[in-house]
Amino acid sequence: MALVNVFNISGSGMSAQSVRLNTVASNIANAETASSSIDKTYRARYPVFTAISPAQQDLSFNQFLHEQQPQPEKGVMVKAIVESKAPLQRRYEPDHPMANNEGYVFYPNINVVEQMTDMISASRSFQTNVEIMNTAKTMLQKVLTLGQ
Repeated sequence: MALVNVFNISGSGMSAQSVRLNTVASNIANAETASSSIDKTYRARYPVFTAISPAQQDLSFNQFLHEQQPQPEKGVMVKAIVESKAPLQRRYEPDHPMANNEGYVFYPNINVVEQMTDMISASRSFQTNVEIMNTAKTMLQKVLTLGQ
């Protein structure tokens, strides 16, 4: 693998982790959003990642035909953002303005502690990709100074 490919792979990882961080932030922001019905209640969202295969990249048809050996994956991308299937929180709060006829209020199926750990994980993954890019940049700069 060429050293230049590291930038593409690491960049795709940083992009995917940014989506993950934004999704977590949205979940945390809506963690205590009340609703009077199940259908209108916010549900936790999670990104689904997939590896970018060489066929998904910009390869010419001839180059694709002449490759004999299987190529390694070339990064990561967000395939979809899915809603959690976990049950919603149903609380008996008859004095709440959003309470339904039975006195129940529905809250999202979000565990804030779990979301915070997911945020820390995404942040560290993003930071690792930044460090990989900086290391590759430093290595390329050293290669350029070899001839001096």
